[in-house]
Amino acid sequence: MPDEHQENTPATAASEAGETDADGADEPAVPSPRLLEILVCPLTRSTLEISKDRTELISRRARLAYPIRDGIPLLTREAARELSDKELKPS
Repeated sequence: MPDEHQENTPATAASEAGETDADGADEPAVPSPRLLEILVCPLTRSTLEISKDRTELISRRARLAYPIRDGIPLLTREAARELSDKELKPS
């Protein structure tokens, strides 16, 4: 029987969802699939794709990679890094 006084903190919710925290994470925290569907590059309004290592959102049109920190995409030009020609080649 659940404890009626247990707080529903982000750590509790993550634990219940089967996710691990930042200290013991097997995979980086990423935004939900639904959020990824609606996010666009703030500079070009083009679609974003998630990087292979799931730590960045890629805007090929803007040639930028926006970092994802604790599951939250940082969609500012200042936070983004420029992509090289090699990184932009389709895999």
